[in-house]
Amino acid sequence: MHVLSGGAAAAVVKAVQAEYEKSTGDTVHGTFSAVGQMRDQLVGGTPCDVVILTKPLIEQLVASGHVVAGSARSLGKVKTGVAVRTGTKHPQVKTREQLHAAMSAAQGIYFPDPDKATAGIHFMNVLKALGLDETMRSKFRVFPNGATAMGEMVKSTESGLIGCTQVTEINYTQGVDLVDVLPAEFELSTDYTLGICTHAKNPAHAELLADLLTGAASAAVRQQGGFEF
Repeated sequence: MHVLSGGAAAAVVKAVQAEYEKSTGDTVHGTFSAVGQMRDQLVGGTPCDVVILTKPLIEQLVASGHVVAGSARSLGKVKTGVAVRTGTKHPQVKTREQLHAAMSAAQGIYFPDPDKATAGIHFMNVLKALGLDETMRSKFRVFPNGATAMGEMVKSTESGLIGCTQVTEINYTQGVDLVDVLPAEFELSTDYTLGICTHAKNPAHAELLADLLTGAASAAVRQQGGFEF
């Protein structure tokens, strides 16, 4: 069973993997990265049975014939948040002014791909709105997806670090703390949606995995990570 997924849902897939494999005898092969990159892989012919992206991207893939019409299901909505390493001071980020001050004071700003990752695209627009996209560019630490960005922030030897990505990728990464979601004027709530691919080798098994990913079997891990449903 091949899964292409945005990084925000990685822990959800892994949480139901054992139950799925026990029920079917199949092995789950998951690839997790920026949603734009995962979309490109699917369109480019990478084997995929179940794909988990943002709702608009799934709708595009239904329209293009890559995802079965009527198969889309939501895992829940995920907000975008600000993170620091565990054990470091939590800055105030509830207002535009506080967020500007926190980002301006950072020695390193960790976030996902500003071209293909949902949170990265959004956060770059936030930085532009704050007037920091050029003045703080030397402090940017950009990675393919939010989970990698958070993991690298944990491992960094630099001090004064801050990050921004989906709250799930913050909550699921040991060694970083969720400070808060972005201020209301910059809020981004992303509906992560799965679809069954038209070329799925075993549609019945893909349907079973979809049930596990969106049903009671994964509800606790989704809620813990920050999915709202």
